[in-house]
Parts: sequence; C-alpha cells; structure tokens
Amino acid sequence: NTALSTLEASAAKDPASAYAAGAGEFFTALELLAGGLHRHGFDSPKSFMLPLMQLPVPENPNPQPLTYEEFRAILVSFRDRLEKSAATLGSVPANADIGMVVDLTRAGIDLNEDGAIAPDESFAAIMASLAHGSIDTSAAAPSLTFRFDRADGVWLQGYAEFLMAQADFWLAHDFKAMVDGSFHMLFPRAKLPLQDALVPLDGGMSGNMFASEWRFADFISLVHLVNWPVIEPERRQAARRHLLEMIRLSREDWKAILAEVDNDREWLPGPQQKGANPLTGLDVGQEQVTAWLATLTMAEDLLEGRVLLPHFRIAGKGINMKRFFDEPKPFDLVLSITGPGIAPYLESGKILTSDDFDQIQREFGGAGFLTFALWFN
Repeated sequence: NTALSTLEASAAKDPASAYAAGAGEFFTALELLAGGLHRHGFDSPKSFMLPLMQLPVPENPNPQPLTYEEFRAILVSFRDRLEKSAATLGSVPANADIGMVVDLTRAGIDLNEDGAIAPDESFAAIMASLAHGSIDTSAAAPSLTFRFDRADGVWLQGYAEFLMAQADFWLAHDFKAMVDGSFHMLFPRAKLPLQDALVPLDGGMSGNMFASEWRFADFISLVHLVNWPVIEPERRQAARRHLLEMIRLSREDWKAILAEVDNDREWLPGPQQKGANPLTGLDVGQEQVTAWLATLTMAEDLLEGRVLLPHFRIAGKGINMKRFFDEPKPFDLVLSITGPGIAPYLESGKILTSDDFDQIQREFGGAGFLTFALWFN
C-alpha cells in the first residue's frame, strides 16, 4: 500500500521509518497468508498441530478453487515478504531511539481482503482467538496500548525468522499428495479432488478439528500423507539457518531488554521493569530470563549437532538435527515417530535428557514453558 511504500522509500535514511516499514512488511506477510487462505474458503482446524493454519480467517461463502500449486504460491509469497521484513528490521541501528505507540485494539490486519480492518481483525482480537479466549479484550480489560522500542523490533525480526523456517520446511518438499488427499478438511469448498466424495453436503462442523468425525478422519489421512519427497533441499537447509538466526536475535533482544532503564508500556518487559504485562497477565523475573537463555543454548546445541535429540525407542544413540536439516531425505512423519524415518540421522554422543528440559521448565511456573516461549520468542 501507499503508506508502506512511503516508509520503505525513507527507510535507508530514517531508522524510525525502517522500523515501521519492517513491521508493516511483517504484517503484510500475514495478510498475504490470510488473504490466500480466505480466497479459497479456509476453515481453520483450530489446532496447535497445524501452527501455520491457526489464523482466524473469516468465512468465505464463495471460495475459489484451490490447487497444490496455488497453495505453494501462497506459502512462497508469505515467506518472501517475511524475508523482506527481517532484512528491513535488521537495517535499523541497534542504538536507534525508537518509540512506536500502538493500541492493539485499534490496529490490525485485513484477513479477508476487503480493504478494511474490522473489530475482529484487530491484533487484540486475533491474539485472543489464537489464545482461545484466554486474553481479555472486553471494555473492562486493561489497556492494550504498548510502546514498541528497538528491542521489540529485534523480537519481531526473530519471529519472521521463525515463520520463515516453517514455510521453508514445507516448501523443501513435495506435499501434493497430502493436499489432494486431505486438504478438503481445511478448504471444504475449494474443489479439491476428494471434496465430492468425503465432505458432507452441509460442509460438516466448523470449529475444533477434534469436534468433527469427518475432520478428525481427514486429519488422520493428513498425518499418513506426510510422506514428502525432497524437491528443494536448500530450503530445508535454510530452515535450520532461520532457526539459528532466531536464537541469535532472541539473545540480542534480551541483552537490549535487560539494559533498558525505562518502564513505559513495555511489550516484553525485563525483570527490572515491574508490573504484569496487560496482555499476558504475567510478570517476568530473572529466573525466567535465565531459563530462557538456557533454552536457547539447548536449542542451538541441538541445531548444531553438539547435542543429540533422544528417541523413545532407541537407547545409546540420538538424532543429529543438524544433519536432519543439512542432509535432507524424504520426510515421513509416522516413520519418524516410529523410528525408521530418523534412522539415517542416529549417532552416538551426548543426548539431551528429560531432566535437562524439566529443570528449565520448572522455572516458568504455573503459566508453563509454552506460554513464555510464544511470548519471549
């Protein structure tokens, strides 16, 4: 759009414009994904098992047909815009004085390509939907206005890398059989090959995947069909690099947060910035930060192959995740779970133990590791 183009044109000379442009490019990437899904009548499964498929996309009564090639194109556009966002955010000097005030109930993204931001398309409403209602967006809720500073730009850049890793992993493979054989679960009116045979005439039940027998059956088909040949090995290798860059950025983010001396509507506060975050209701203590930094080290060790990932049925050997990404072989989800799919990556060496992770997890208390991980990135 015109406003984003203006910011991009000024980005090279003005750090604040670069910051705003990078953020705009990130959310434009989400719009590209959401718009593509909406165009083809996406019906969200509302399941953590399909993380790229959780956007609360409005219903489309007149969807366009979908093909495997078109779905890949949606992912490519999404991923490429994220790459642009990460580069723009990365161009902002580390010492730039940034302070962008945003009310999450008034800003948002266009999920259905109608050119407007409806109340249920605000950032607050979208996050409440993704959190399954655990975020209070009522009039009585605390203000959801935040002042985003330089550290938050690093945080957003890290999220761009995280999402690029997911997209590149998919795009590294040929998953046409899965789309043709199960995606009518997600796009029940998009003229996919098995729609007429398997989708109920009334479209079935919307909502959670496990609340509908036919959608659950199709989910089983989807899992079975995650047997993906590698067609772009460089993308699977890139996925690991994106994850490593995300780890680097998270460390940089926390270094900047811990150096802050103000406490002004913080999106991600440090232990020195007292008060519960109005979005999550959580305080951040030094013990959580220390545990998170330890988590980053653990993840980096796994991705670099210095530590091996355990498999429940194999003693004395673990999975070298660096080789899993850098030496890609066909990805079969079921066979990876049962063992044969990961056999080529088994090695002897230091293996991560449940005690290693449990020790970290205890530091996050009742809110749980996953809540903090999604927030901290």
